[in-house]
This record gives sequence, structure tokens and C-alpha cells, in this order.
Amino acid sequence: MIRVNNVLVEEAIARALDAGPFSGVVSVEHAGEAVLSRGYGFANRADAILNTANTRFAQASGSKTLTAVAIGRLVEEGDIAFDSRMADCLEIWPSNFDAGVTVHHLLTHTSGVPDYFDEEVDDDFEALWATLPMYGVRGPLDVFPLFASKPMKFPPGERFSYSNSGYVLLGLLIEEHTGMPFAAYAEAEVFAPAGMHDSGYFASDRLPPSTASNYLTDEDPDDPRTNIFTVPVVGQPDGGAFVTAPDMAKFWSALSSHRLLTPSTTEQVLTAHVAAERGDDRYGYGVWIEPGISGSLIYRAEGLDPGASFVSDMWTAGDLSITVISNTDGSVWPTYRAIAEAISGS
Repeated sequence: MIRVNNVLVEEAIARALDAGPFSGVVSVEHAGEAVLSRGYGFANRADAILNTANTRFAQASGSKTLTAVAIGRLVEEGDIAFDSRMADCLEIWPSNFDAGVTVHHLLTHTSGVPDYFDEEVDDDFEALWATLPMYGVRGPLDVFPLFASKPMKFPPGERFSYSNSGYVLLGLLIEEHTGMPFAAYAEAEVFAPAGMHDSGYFASDRLPPSTASNYLTDEDPDDPRTNIFTVPVVGQPDGGAFVTAPDMAKFWSALSSHRLLTPSTTEQVLTAHVAAERGDDRYGYGVWIEPGISGSLIYRAEGLDPGASFVSDMWTAGDLSITVISNTDGSVWPTYRAIAEAISGS
């Protein structure tokens, strides 16, 4: 059983933050209580508006975890299964894609479908929008032309290869089978039942109050520009929802208590289906899985976009979740790892 030493957690955060400036939020919740929940730096630099514990932040690819749960909800409705072939249940499945690709393959990044931003070879996310303006990307179908004509990378099931396109296709699957826009379905079927009332797929040109702007500090730390020209105007199934740290704690609680999915479907989501080719990490459906203390596991959502860095987890060793989010290019990992190590050692 985990016993969280508040003093050790505070000291660990202080050491991590001493290494450099941090803008964002740090949150630790244990047994339904906030051990620590605090904002750092500015949500809006021009108006000197500070980040708070309840500020909304872009979570980048951390949204894949939410998409996976949305697919689980769709599976429970009975029209598709995790082993359904995408060619059989998605009308716009490209003929140049392997007909053997299943929902499971897409969820676990083992499909081999071409990625519109292949992190194995690409590093300039902003360059994507030279031919497809980011302000026109408001749904998964808008992303589809970026990869639909590309060849397969490898046969389905051959290996793990992180794929944003795979999750775009899952969003299209949801839209085709429900008749709802992906974002509306995710908000109704995941956010609402989890109690994530402050989170959603907000358009960057119409953000609600208490939402942090994202800054590209790598270019000029003293005068950073925002990331509005580097990411789609509306988040997609592969990333880009806005969340608060308290809402992420609610999400993990709802998932672990089966308020989002049945026990059997939850088990499918949280099963380590494939080695993630990164240390001891494995991958479930939309979640990274790593060893915890005393044989336990840590389930984690994570993401990185220009101007955004996100990590949020759930520990099976106790009712514990850690969330660290930044609205700059600065990495959240030193702070997250410092907290995790302080808790593991206490």
C-alpha cells in the first residue's frame, strides 16, 4: 500500500524546478484527496495571467487514451469488436491499405498504416501545414488526405510503430458508426460520465476562459510565440484535447472503478498487448504501461506537441495519480520522474 509523504513530494518538485523554469501544473492525488495541486508560470504571457491548479491545458497525444476508451464504448454498443477488420467496417478504408488491419492493430500501434507524421523519420510538425492549412483541420476527415495515398510501412502485427494516423482512423470509425462528430461522441461518452466537466475539444480560435496558451520557448525563451500555427485548430482523435489536472484524476478514477467501461473491456484497454520498444514500457489500448513498485503497474497517458508537454498516470499499487502538464516546449519528465521516485521510495 502506498503512503505518500507530502514533504518528500514537495522536496522532489522543488529540486526538479530548480533545474530550470517551468510553466504548467503539477498535481498529485491519493485516495481521492489532493496531495498537491499547483500552477506555475503564465497561462497568458501578454496579460500576465497565471496558471492555476484548474487551468485547462492542451494534452497533445495524451488524448489517445481518451480515444481508446471511446472505442471501448463503441465496442460495447455491439457494432464492432476489437478484432474487427477495418476494411469491413470503415467505408473509406483506402484500397492501398492492408485489408487485414484490425481495430486492435490501430489501438496498439501495430497496424503498419502510414503515419501522417512519422516520428521515426520526421521532426518538424509545423511543416505539415504548408499544404494543408491548420486552421482548416476541424475533424478527422480533414487529416485523412495527409496519409491516405501513402504505402503501408509493414504488414499488420509485425511490430510496434507509433502511429498518429491509426488514431485518426479510429476517430473516423466512431463518426461512421455513430453519425456523430468524433469530438461530440468523446465528450458525451467519455468526458461526461467521468465527470470531466472542465475538459473538451476546444477550438484554438475560440478558447473558453481559464485555458492556457501554448508557447514555443525553444526559439526565443524571452519572447516566445504561441503554437497556433503549428497544430490543428481543433484537436483530433490522435491528440489535442484540453483538460485540467483534476479532470485527469477523475478520468483515472472512473476508468478503474468501471464507470466508463465494463470490467472485461477495461481489462482489454489496460492489458500490455505489445512491447513498446522503449525501455520496459509496454502498450495497451491508448496507454503506456511500465513496472511499478512491488510488482505493481503504472498506466500512463503522455503527449508532446510544439509548445505542449503532458503526462498523467494511475498506479495499481494504490489510489494514486500524478499529472504534470506544461504549456511550453519544456519537458514535464524531470518533474514527473522526481515525484514518482519520491513516492516509490517513501
